[in-house]
Amino acid sequence: MTTFAKKTLSVHSKTFGTALVLGSTLLSGSALAHNNSNSINISSDSCNMAFQHTVRIQPNTLEIQTQNDQIMRIEQDGTLYINDEAINLNSQEQQTVENYADNLREQLPQVANIALEGVKIAGIAIDEVGNAFGLNSMDSISELMDELSVEIHDQFYQDGTFVMSQNGFDSIDDTFGESFENKMEEAMQAAVMDSIGGLLVALGSELIGSGGDMDEFENRMQNMGKQIEEKVELQAKNLEEKAEALCGSMEKLAQQEDQLQEFLPELKAYDLFAVNH
Repeated sequence: MTTFAKKTLSVHSKTFGTALVLGSTLLSGSALAHNNSNSINISSDSCNMAFQHTVRIQPNTLEIQTQNDQIMRIEQDGTLYINDEAINLNSQEQQTVENYADNLREQLPQVANIALEGVKIAGIAIDEVGNAFGLNSMDSISELMDELSVEIHDQFYQDGTFVMSQNGFDSIDDTFGESFENKMEEAMQAAVMDSIGGLLVALGSELIGSGGDMDEFENRMQNMGKQIEEKVELQAKNLEEKAEALCGSMEKLAQQEDQLQEFLPELKAYDLFAVNH
């Protein structure tokens, strides 16, 4: 029993980890990496982008702050300021700036949405494991997932402002680190111990359904685990596709930045996106 419980925890902890990593495609694993130029690489199978600087989005303004604290601000009507100095634009130029800001407002919060949806998928994986094995005491795991959602949300949404920065990514990287994995393993083990009676009944039912054949019993357990993993990975795959589409949208934003710099070369210093080759 002890050996099987450990095996069950190992298999489904892996399922949980897979869902969480896939669900946060832009924020962990191979999808995101730091480089030596203080930027963040965001990549997928067909997209490889670098994000740099800090963006703050409020209802009426959008601000980009560079590593050396230079600030570009775009008002809701497309008025452009660099270090609080208004830049003269004709109507067409102002419209181009406004469109760029609108696209940033639409696309960048999707990064937070994808991360939070990844946590939701991880919660589904845990629920599937709990339901399959009759784990009734899941409060500590639910609390841990709630804390994770709040922490990620608060990194992106600060006092009514959406913020996307390298420091925020660093903090989220830490969130998904070894400490969280240890907490999750402890919570899973506690859930198993608190629900040991229900777990024994579930295992006994499966053993009876296998006719007492231990090999058949193990196959049934493996199939159950595979079904849970497939269900989770299907949702994670859908989320991965959203991340892929978002990375493609960032490529288009990089093209918009190039267009802006044709008539405003000084904006080169505020490039948020670059295509890695």
